[in-house]
Amino acid sequence: MGKQKIVVKVSTNDEKKARKAMQIAVSISGVESASFVGSNKDQIAVTGEGIDSFELTTLLRKRIGYTELVSVGPVEEKKPESKETKGSKPVVKVDPYEYYYYNYGMPYYYVNQY
Repeated sequence: MGKQKIVVKVSTNDEKKARKAMQIAVSISGVESASFVGSNKDQIAVTGEGIDSFELTTLLRKRIGYTELVSVGPVEEKKPESKETKGSKPVVKVDPYEYYYYNYGMPYYYVNQY
């Protein structure tokens, strides 16, 4: 199971309830980060691995009040864009073992005395 992002809409009228909702969201096991999102900052986006969305909404409903599960999905990975300039030189890969010469060592001499 990979990372997932859960968005929960919470009815918070004052700052005290919002702070309490954030503490509840962060206290669940597997949560890596949580933040307020949305136009009115009334949604909490929780990201992490192995988060139980049902447990999150149930705890928020018990302690805060009205809570609605908006979405559950995988985290969108941002890939860094590679910047190539027009005048860039091609990369030449050099194999360090291409010119390796094996050392055979000293020759053996046997002397037979009859």
